[in-house]
Amino acid sequence: MTKQPHLDVIVIGGGQAGLSVGYHLKRLGIRFLILDASARIGDAWRTRWDSLRLFTPARFASLDGLPIAAPPSSFPTKDEMADYLEHYAAHFELPVLSGVRVTRLSRDGERYVVEAGDRVFEAGQVIVAMANYQHPAIPELAKRLDPSIVQLHSLHYRSPAQLQRGPVLLVGAGNSGSEIAMELAKTHDVYMSGRSTGQVPFRIGGFVGRVLLVRLVLRVLFHRILTIATPIGRKARPKLLVGGGPLIRVKARDLRAAGVERTPRTVDTRDGRPVLEDGRALDVRNVIWCTGFHPGFSWIDLPVLEANRLPRHVGGVVAEAPGLYFVGLHFLYSLSSEMVHGVGRDAARIATCAKARLEAASAVPGRARDERGALAAQA
Repeated sequence: MTKQPHLDVIVIGGGQAGLSVGYHLKRLGIRFLILDASARIGDAWRTRWDSLRLFTPARFASLDGLPIAAPPSSFPTKDEMADYLEHYAAHFELPVLSGVRVTRLSRDGERYVVEAGDRVFEAGQVIVAMANYQHPAIPELAKRLDPSIVQLHSLHYRSPAQLQRGPVLLVGAGNSGSEIAMELAKTHDVYMSGRSTGQVPFRIGGFVGRVLLVRLVLRVLFHRILTIATPIGRKARPKLLVGGGPLIRVKARDLRAAGVERTPRTVDTRDGRPVLEDGRALDVRNVIWCTGFHPGFSWIDLPVLEANRLPRHVGGVVAEAPGLYFVGLHFLYSLSSEMVHGVGRDAARIATCAKARLEAASAVPGRARDERGALAAQA
């Protein structure tokens, strides 16, 4: 293995969370490096389905310090977002190593050791800047479907051209499933299986929707009320961590009008066909699994993961592993933590924690602050 120079901080992940962290670390004068598995910055967006657009308007699709070049009320495409992230990294000259997939994170004394293939990086602190949606979750019953059925996870769906003629079953009735169902209904008979997750009671693209979405939902509800600092946020957090969110752009009546048939959950197979909770076996030619993701943190070789493989932390700070932090997780500090407009606050707070720890270690008189104090000051 090739050992790399020791750094103050290593950031794992070069998406919106990692770049936002990098921006704030650079402002604080910290020596750091961002490691990203993708070949190119923004690829996590580029590889999603072709027609994907953000659910938040452009005025809420920018990271700290540089607005996205799009009309404020428009909803950027996934490629516009990808190009923006690439431009952001170049604009602020953030040190990103692309094509570097981390395979192990461990600790050796006071240093964290980050292994990526035959390369080894060391740092006093590590910030894992990744969402907890890393590996597709596909039910075991998928293996029992007839091999002639085309199966894709929503992560790998790009366009209707990937599918064969004949009916499609979308398993999962959340935002991804609904958006894909609306697209496929133009060319296929579509079934959408799963429980309803509800819907926001307005059109996000209309005037009322833009006002409510920006002023009430994004700025207040998601960013200020539903946080770990409020009683209502702490009460809602466990449910929001495991349940799907409401439909944002697509409405139930849109699905009905498009001819999408809503069905009960898919629970089994019979003669190679998917079977619904009501006992029906569907004769479909395609199945798209919109069934979520596994956290994907098995490479973290530290005693910081819960039984569900998610990290233990308080607002991104890991008490059992001083100097280890997380940014970008679902409801890390607030419901907006994984969203573009919310990740900056978390990134700034965690960067401040990293700076405080560096100052404490170097015993700079009058400037050392503990991580808990930094966390409270930025809340």
